[in-house]
Parts: sequence; structure tokens; C-alpha cells
Amino acid sequence: MTSRAGEKWRPSVGMIIFAALAAVAALPLVGLFFFRLYDNQLIHQTQAELIAQSRVLAAVYARDVEARLNAGVVLGAELPPEARPVSDDKMTPIRPALDLAAGADLLRRRPDALPASAPASQAYVEIGARLMPIILETQKVTLAGFRILDPRGVVIAGRNEVGQSLAHIEEVATALQGQYRAALRIRVPDKPPPPIYSISRGVGVHVFSAMPVVVNNRVAGVVYLSRTPSNIFDHLYQERGKFILAGFAVIFATVIIGLVFSRTITRPMRELVDRAARISRGDRDAFQPLAHYGTREFSQLSHSFLDMAEQLSRRSDYIATFSSHLTHELKSPLTSIKGAAELLLDSLQSKTDNLTRMEQKSFVSNILGDTERLEAMTQRLRELARAETTPQNEHTELSQVISGLKSRFPTRAIDATGCLERSIGMSNEKALIVLSHLTDNAIRHNAGNVRLAAVDEGATVKMTVSNDGDPISEPNREKIFDAFFTTRRDTGGTGMGLAIVRAVMASHGGSIRLLPSDKGAAFELQFPAA
Repeated sequence: MTSRAGEKWRPSVGMIIFAALAAVAALPLVGLFFFRLYDNQLIHQTQAELIAQSRVLAAVYARDVEARLNAGVVLGAELPPEARPVSDDKMTPIRPALDLAAGADLLRRRPDALPASAPASQAYVEIGARLMPIILETQKVTLAGFRILDPRGVVIAGRNEVGQSLAHIEEVATALQGQYRAALRIRVPDKPPPPIYSISRGVGVHVFSAMPVVVNNRVAGVVYLSRTPSNIFDHLYQERGKFILAGFAVIFATVIIGLVFSRTITRPMRELVDRAARISRGDRDAFQPLAHYGTREFSQLSHSFLDMAEQLSRRSDYIATFSSHLTHELKSPLTSIKGAAELLLDSLQSKTDNLTRMEQKSFVSNILGDTERLEAMTQRLRELARAETTPQNEHTELSQVISGLKSRFPTRAIDATGCLERSIGMSNEKALIVLSHLTDNAIRHNAGNVRLAAVDEGATVKMTVSNDGDPISEPNREKIFDAFFTTRRDTGGTGMGLAIVRAVMASHGGSIRLLPSDKGAAFELQFPAA
């Protein structure tokens, strides 16, 4: 038998395949999630910048309006009570909340400005003129689009659309009621972007921010800003060092996954296939354990395969040797029977009796003797075949076996001691075959007493069977378990008894070995405990 590898935890093939497939399936999802996440991050960053810029302009705008309140400047809608800021609140932050992944936040392209129903008042036109230099200087750095609106939504400052109304735009309408609102709108670029830009939806949108200007809880105007989010590919280029490092990490992870597959699946599989080819060529060294098993399934498969192959090889060798011995053993009596029968036939066909009555009787006796030998050999072969059958939940008590042994040899002294009440994993019939052959061998070698001593060893029951008969010579000690080996062939010995005993013990997971002995012979049997 090949030696078993130490029992240790190994991942299953299903676990490895599932993990690998999950990792492969997650890669494109991670890529898509990365672009969406990065797009949203850039949009949040753009909105935060617009909020900061519009809030500063709104504060300047509110100061100018407050300075003209006594001059009768007209304010817009009054804030509802729930929308008015609490005087105790020192911090009222506006957090970016636009989400590109949510389709509800993405609106159509911004509608065009409409003609104003009435022009802006002179006070607001003057305020717009004062803010215009600030807007231009800020725009140089921020690249945002600025439009300052009066309380009715008429543009009073900005590079374009001055004097026109934006009150019909959703986010502006909300700001004219005193609430901040931002919007993502589809952007029509001035020139077609490269095809690769379609990977990122962020380059096709525009962020709009409408910040109300509140004076005395009334709307004094709106600071309306817009800007395209930063290009994700510009950011990727700027952060190229980190992304190159991430790329190497992905390549490294892929290589590691490949090595894991090679170590746990492909390499053991190739080695097992190579072993199968070597075994088919008759290489005896191929029965050694594999260098690597990888997974539990491959460990079990390789052990089972190599054990099966080794058993089949041993069985093949055994059958070849057994067939050779059997042919040799059958040849002698068959030749003798044939020769005697031919002589008798010649005598019957001859006109003169060339064989005496005594000679004819001798030939017939030889034929009967050889026939009995063949019959005994056939009986032993049947016993050997039964001995090698796989046991099926067999068990019996040693005391019952000893009783049957004493009944079979009533004239012999058989002494049994030890744990005779113990049950063994063998049927009464087969256990009796084992002890009967040992006892019969002892009697045929002039033994007067046969002693059996049983010891319980937990998983096994050890029994020593000894006798006071003729000792086994040193040259024969290595051959006594070989089929057809016998020292009493002239008295009818078949040489099958101990071979049958060993076959019975081996088929039930037990063993037999010859012990050193100064007088007679002693055998140690290891019965499996029931």
C-alpha cells in the first residue's frame, strides 16, 4: 500500500473554481463601478465648487441689495416659515447630492432663455454691473459659467443672455422660491468627443447650481452657475502613477490565481496522468505518492487510483504466479493418470496379457490416488476463492470458533486462553478455516498439543497459535505461505493450507506471521475486532 499523506485541510475543486470564476466575473463589474464612482466623485467635486463660488457671490449680492433697501428696491417671493434659517444655527452647510448613477438626477439639455416680460429694474442692473468684474476675474480661474438673476429671473450679469429670462428653468424656479437646487443636464459639446469618452458619462453632462440670494427672508435674486465636470481621463492621466501601480497589482493577482490553479489542479492532474502512463508501462516506482495533491478531491482520487493500481498489479502478479504453480501441480498427477490409463488401455487391446493382475491393480490405485490429490486440490482452490471474497458485516465470538475447532479435532489436546468472549470481524466459518488449517498442519507435523492465547488490543484481537510439533527449518520459513509449497507432497499435501489462511486474514483486514520458536511452530494472528 502507498503511504497516506498527513491529514490536513485542503480546498475543494468546487471552491477553487467558484472563487476563480467569481473573481473573473467581478473584474468588469469592478471596472464599471470604478468609472461610475469616479464620475460621481468628480460631479460632487464640481457641485461643491459651484456651491462655494455662488455662496460668496450671493453674499456680495445681498450686501448690495441691503444697501439699496431704503431706495425702494423691490424684493421677490417671501420664504415660507419652514425654509427660513434658524438664527441660532452658525453652520448651514449645503452638501453635494447629485448622483449620476440615479437616472432621476439627469435632465434634458438646459432650455434656452426667453424674452423677459419686463426689463430688470435700474437698481438690479446697477448691482449686476458692480458684480460683473468679480464674475470675470473668478471665471478666469474656475472656468464656470456665471449668470446673476433678479427676483423675477431676468439675467442682470453674465457674458450671455443678459436681459433675458431664465425663470422657466426648473432649478431657477426653485431658487426663486428661496430654496437651493442643483441639476445635472445633458451637455452638447462644441465638437465631437473621441469614441473612448463614451466609457465615461461624466463628460456628457453639465452641472447647474441655482443659489438664492435672501435678504430679510425674501428672495433678492439668484446666482446661477454652471460647469462641466472634470474629464475622468484627465484625472486618470494626472494620477497615472497610481493607476500603473494598480495595473501591476491586477497583473500580479492574475498571476497568483494562475499559480493557484496550477498548484492545486493542473499540476497534480498532469502528475496523475503521468503516473497512469508509467503504471501502464509496468513501472513499479509509479505507485509512490504524488509530490503535490492540491485539493481534497485530488488527494482522495490519487490515493484511490494508486491503491487500486497497486492492488491490480499485485493481483496480476499473484494470478501469474498462481497459474504457473497450479499448472505445475496439475501436470504431475495428470501425467501420471494419463500414463497409467494408456498402459491399461494397451493391455486391454493386446492379445496377450502383458500386465499382471497385480500391476493392473497398482496402476488403478495410482489413478485413484492422483484423482484424490486433484480432488483435494480442487477443494483447496474453492476454499481459497471463498477466502478472498469481500466480507459483509461478519462477526463471531472466539469462544464459538474454539468450540467448533475442538469438535473438529476431538482426539487432540487444544488449550485456549485469553479473551475468548471477544467478537472478531470474521464469520465463524472463515475463522474456523484459519484455525483448522493451522491445527491440521500441526498434527501432520507430529504435534501433540495446540495452544491458543488471545489478547484484546482494542481495534484488533491478537491470537498466538503454537504447537509442540516438528520445527520449521530455516530455509523453509520464508516459503511456508507460498501457494503449493509443501514438504509432504508424498503424503498428499497440497501446499495450499497456509496460503488459504493468509488470504482469509488479508481479505478481512487481518494478518498472520510466523514467530521465532525454539520448539514446534508459533504463529501470530491479528483478527479485526468486531
